[in-house]
Amino acid sequence: MPRHLLVRHESRHPHLAAHVKAGVGATVTIAAAGWLAGVTHLPLLLAPFGASAVLLFAQAASPLAQPVNVIGGYLLAGLVTLLAHMALPADWWVVGLTVGAAITMMSLARLTHPPAGAMPVVVAGSTTMPALELLAIAVAGAAVMTIYAALHHRLPPRFDYPKRPAPMVS
Repeated sequence: MPRHLLVRHESRHPHLAAHVKAGVGATVTIAAAGWLAGVTHLPLLLAPFGASAVLLFAQAASPLAQPVNVIGGYLLAGLVTLLAHMALPADWWVVGLTVGAAITMMSLARLTHPPAGAMPVVVAGSTTMPALELLAIAVAGAAVMTIYAALHHRLPPRFDYPKRPAPMVS
């Protein structure tokens, strides 16, 4: 196997506390969604939220983890999914087409959030909940996770999240 395929591109964080804090943030977020799901009997534990938690807590500096990308990505992928769900037959090829369309739209809008690209698959796999309700839960869940991440990153070891834009040079 070519050696370059085994090179890690993630920078090493010098403090163990930052790694533990990322795990705690994800644990609290997903556990809270699970608890709320039990109380409300709503499907609040969506598989893409686990991947969003990785980005929000362990890769918070990534453009893919910024609030506009997380919330906007779920919103845009949700809209594409809803349109496809209303206009096209419920068939396997539509799921693939919709994932591709969601990725294209997120990329064009510069709102890419990879976990949101799974929403067409989530909707296709749901037999008990209408697509609109499921997508509303996804967008609301993304917003709540993002708000919690912003608060969580203010705890020591502190991390600047969300990223602030670079100052404009005149």
